[in-house]
Amino acid sequence: MEDYGGSDDECYYSDDRESLEGLENEESDFHWVPAKGPTTKIITKESLLAAQREDLRRVMELLSLREHHARTLLIHYRWDVERLLAVFVEKGKSYLFTEAGVTVVEQLDIDLPLTLSSTIMCDICMEDVLGNKTTRMDCGHCFCNDCWTEHFIVKINEGQSRRIRCMAHKCNAICDEAIVRNLVSKKHPDLAEKFDRFLLESYIEDNKMVKWCPSTPHCGNAIRIEEDECCEVECSCSLQFCFSCLSEAHSPCSCLMWELWSKKCRDESETVNWITVHTKPCPKCHKPVEKNGGCNLVSCICGQSFCWLCGGATGRDHTWSRISGHSCGRYKEDREKKTERAKQDLYRYMHYHNRYKAHTDSSKLESKLKETILEKVSISEEKESRLRDFSWVTNGLYRLFRSRRVLSYSYPFAFYMFGEELFKDEMTVEEREIKQNLFEDQQQQLESNVEKLSKFLEEPFEQYTDDKVMEIRMQVINLSTITDNLCKKMYECIESDLLGSLQLGTHNIAPYKSKGIEKASELSSCWSNKVSATDKCLLSDDNTSGGMSQHDRPSGSRSSADSECSSRKRARKEGGGFLDLNLPAEIVDRN
Repeated sequence: MEDYGGSDDECYYSDDRESLEGLENEESDFHWVPAKGPTTKIITKESLLAAQREDLRRVMELLSLREHHARTLLIHYRWDVERLLAVFVEKGKSYLFTEAGVTVVEQLDIDLPLTLSSTIMCDICMEDVLGNKTTRMDCGHCFCNDCWTEHFIVKINEGQSRRIRCMAHKCNAICDEAIVRNLVSKKHPDLAEKFDRFLLESYIEDNKMVKWCPSTPHCGNAIRIEEDECCEVECSCSLQFCFSCLSEAHSPCSCLMWELWSKKCRDESETVNWITVHTKPCPKCHKPVEKNGGCNLVSCICGQSFCWLCGGATGRDHTWSRISGHSCGRYKEDREKKTERAKQDLYRYMHYHNRYKAHTDSSKLESKLKETILEKVSISEEKESRLRDFSWVTNGLYRLFRSRRVLSYSYPFAFYMFGEELFKDEMTVEEREIKQNLFEDQQQQLESNVEKLSKFLEEPFEQYTDDKVMEIRMQVINLSTITDNLCKKMYECIESDLLGSLQLGTHNIAPYKSKGIEKASELSSCWSNKVSATDKCLLSDDNTSGGMSQHDRPSGSRSSADSECSSRKRARKEGGGFLDLNLPAEIVDRN
């Protein structure tokens, strides 16, 4: 369901703040605060490399590491730089490397070049090769280039591009990406491109704070968040979704609740319940048979007659009082209980589903009001009137959309919160009844005010006098504020009194935001070389960190003076086109 309040509504109620004085809901506290920038970013094909290199640069500068070691650490910590740095500060570099499986061997004389005339025996192929035909890794192990190349090819084809280890026995050192790229490109340029693609996509695939937009067809964007991963976001393609489970935005339902509810609405579980309640299976062909008369002797289309009371097969002879040769007057408690239970489950589901569907349908119909209401505003502005500001109409309309969405998803939440499917052992019957009454009171208050707000917004105010319009204006502003406060209180109730008291399992919900779901802003494709304030503190507190030498820079990187916007050039293939990150690697290889 679409939330129609975009980020263009930054100054919500700014024009009507003075009008709220003296109203009965003054406790809403309309304190002005400076607008914060978006906490979610859109990563496009062009900015993906820049976003990845910015994180790599921070770790490389702080820990004085090569790029492949920094990448290994980031992949292990799922590209969470803050967590990585926290472990570094608290437990030291040694623990950090051991935990991530990174082996950094201090270089002694391994950088001394091998002369052209010197030979070395490769321990893999057991042949003597010239020094310039061999490559030595950071760990000190040296093998011939042919063996290294074959090793890299095998690992890339196996999908292990992100952590290619040294060939030496029991050596866990990670191979230098620049060396891998250089050797593989000489023999298989397409495979080297595949290697670069895998490294690039690891920023999204291994990063818990970055996920692909689930739009269909795919818009090609990824979303990066900076705060709690339990949130709802809006992509530039206008799709709003839950960042945690990638389904549609569904708060106040938890992800598990929404998954169960979607499945329940999608499959035939309730149809089966209806069949159980209203039909009996034929004892011969087992097809469901519905009774359409008063007689308890029924016949299936297959010709089999059976008793409606017990389901037993019978003959066709019968009287008004009994079926010939058949008696089923004994009470069978289990069967009656099963049927009654199925009826209760069906009626309970229908109660919540009907209300969920009603508010969903109302929201779809109200979305069509947007153009109608804007036309009313246009007509009113052209009239000779002392009222010139009609921002209260659009503000009220956005509040209606948001409140209606919350109200709609509150019914699936209540279905599972107060049912026995998820929390049977969490609450006693008395506790469940108390909590259900508390929640339903708030739900009914919200529902009542949402309907009132909808009624006032549908008024033909363009035909009214100024006094009548002023009266509607005050009602809309007042109801908008009330519904906002009621939504906040409902979320507080859910988080503190309902979900917060659970012992088994964790059901997190996306927080309520008065301005609606935040629209992500596009991440700049030019990454900054400035060190953050946190990094400066780490650099000043730890002597282990220091400036990077030219040798330690990311492969292909430049100095800070000439690296501006270089990510655009790196993201391009030699042919000039961008890598299509939406296609699997196999398709890219074929192309």
